[in-house]
Formats: sequence, C-alpha cells, structure tokens
Amino acid sequence: MPTTVDRLLPTEEAEALLELTRELATKELAPRVHDAEEKGEFPAAAYALLGKSGLMSLPFAEEVGGGGQPYEVYLQVVEEIAAVWPSVAVGLSVHSLTASVVAANATEEQCATWLPRMLGGEWLGAYCLSEPQAGSDVSAIKTRATLDGDAYVVSGTKQWISNGSCADYYILFARTDEHPTKGLSAFIVPADTPGMSFGAPEKKMGLACDVTTQVLFDGARIPADQRIGPEGHGMKVALSALDSGRLGIAAVGTGIAQGAMAHAVDYARERRQFGKTIGEFQGLQFLLAELGAETERARATYLHAARLKDAGRPFSRQASIAKLTATDAAMRVSTDAVQVLGGNGYTRDYPVERFFRDAKVTQIFEGTNQIQRMVIGRDLLR
Repeated sequence: MPTTVDRLLPTEEAEALLELTRELATKELAPRVHDAEEKGEFPAAAYALLGKSGLMSLPFAEEVGGGGQPYEVYLQVVEEIAAVWPSVAVGLSVHSLTASVVAANATEEQCATWLPRMLGGEWLGAYCLSEPQAGSDVSAIKTRATLDGDAYVVSGTKQWISNGSCADYYILFARTDEHPTKGLSAFIVPADTPGMSFGAPEKKMGLACDVTTQVLFDGARIPADQRIGPEGHGMKVALSALDSGRLGIAAVGTGIAQGAMAHAVDYARERRQFGKTIGEFQGLQFLLAELGAETERARATYLHAARLKDAGRPFSRQASIAKLTATDAAMRVSTDAVQVLGGNGYTRDYPVERFFRDAKVTQIFEGTNQIQRMVIGRDLLR
C-alpha cells in the first residue's frame, strides 16, 4: 500500500497510538482477513489483541480505566483498522458505543462493576436497539420489560445485532411504558442470562466477520439494578449515544475508502498496458485523483465533528454530515477502485472486491443516509 495517511495529531502519545495501530493492522490483522472473511469467522482473536493493546478503551476517562484520549484520536484508530479489516472496525465501534452508554448514564457503582471489564478487553459488547419493525423509528420498539419484584421480565425480538451471539453483554432498550418516547428504558444484560437466545447469523453481502443475528428474549429476568439510568430515559440514552456511534461508522467508511484507494494506487503503479503503467494514462490519474479527494473529504468531516465533541460543543448535525459524507465516499471509492483493477477487481483474489461489498451497509446502519439527510435538513431549518 502507498504511504500512510499524513495525520495531524494532538500529542506524541497519539502519534505512538496510531503507529501501534498501523503495526498491528499490517502485521497481525492483514494476514488473517481474507481467510476469515471467506469463512465468516468471528474474529475473537483480533478483539483480544486490541483489548490487550489498550485500543478498546481509548475515548474513556482514565479514572474509569480508559485511555483518556480525545475522540478524534480514537476515530483515527478505527479508520486505520477499517482500512485493513472493516468487520473488526465495526465491532470495535459497536463495543465503544455500548461502553459509552454505561460511562455516560450508569451509577458510580455500576460503572465500577462493569467498565473495567468492558474497557480492559475482557468483555465485548453488543447494542440491542433495532427490531424487525423498528429500525430508524426507535419509538416503534415493542420489546417489553415488565417489573416483577426486584427484576424485569423481558420478551421481544431484536434484529440486526452486530456481535450477536458472540458478545459478552448486551445493551438492551425495552419498553417499560406505552408512551412512544418516554416509555423506553436501558439495561445491561450479560450473555448468559436465562431466557435469552440468538437467531442464526444473517447471510450478508459483506462484513462477513461482523456476526449479525437476532437476539430473542422469552421471559428473561433482568435484575432491576441492571437498569441503566432512570426508567423511561431510554430514548434519550439511545439517541445521544447514536451521535457518537455515527462518527464511528464515518471513521469505518473513511477507512474503507482509504484501503480501497491504496490498493487501486498500488495496482496502477504496477499494471502495464500498451508499454507503460496504467497510472501514466491521464484518464486513470483523474480517476485516482477523485478517489483521493473523496477520501480526504470524508476524513475532514468526521474529524471536524469529533473535535466539536471533544470541545464539549453540539455536534449532532456534524455527526450526521460525517456519516453521510464518509459512507457515500466509501461506496463511490470502492466502486471506482474495482474499475481501476478491471477484471481482477471483480474477483475475490483482490481486496477491492471485498471493500466494495463491505461499503454498502455503511450507508444503511446507524441510521440510513436518508435519515441523516432528514436530521441535517431539520437542524438547518431549526
């Protein structure tokens, strides 16, 4: 691949973290990705490596066991991983989303009990929000949690859950009241909870190692002290966390674009036609220039939103802009990277074909890009 991204990082520590990430991605993840994706294996060893290296805890405060890094640094780590193995980057982003719910909303006692395992790499999380009839429309959630003594009895079905059946804990959003927006509550549910089971992994176009399943609750009893925040505050918890989650997916999209572009540039340097490398043809140079511009634009949008978040300023609109821009870029860049490689790009022998398949879902999850346009438009008109 061509030279690494020219990053402007805030500290020497951040530079060392990015260098560590690049080294792990190149030496440890890259040799595994092709075979694992072909087999659809859950990358447990990859998450264990990231946890051991301290990369699962970066954006959290040091006093709760985190890395104490700005969000802009964490997102660039996600991007570097996505440029090699998007499935693992998505899993890392989802895990951070679950831990952020706890860090921002749980009691001190709950944080002391749960966060060390989440941030130390012992536990991997999953985010149980979507349902078969409730994707972007969170108010349509039907999974019910009924208080019975000192526990909630939960029944319902969650859909499209990344790390499903492979996570150690699940952040669950369930209805504790019929009010559409004030009737949801959040819970942490360990994977061994009786009454919880899992559907078969979805057979997806891409992200084969991001195991995605239904999570089924049939009279599962969840102790009341595993509720996160007050009863009825689940909608607020979910939506506030999604802004950060959208930035995670923006970083994944940028990484996919970066990885696809890198392979296209390498190929253009080496492939010869009509007596010279194809990169010497102006038409192809212009195409590669577009790939570079798309990738740089994507990176700029998520970094701007992350820096607003780090400064404690509102960033919801900018998070939607970043998610929209970066994931659309991932789709366009990976599509044109396949074109640069021609017939070879259409085969699974070259990574651009996988990046192309992986890119599509980034335009769909964490709020479709049509939903992002609604969020942006409404905020501009407010």
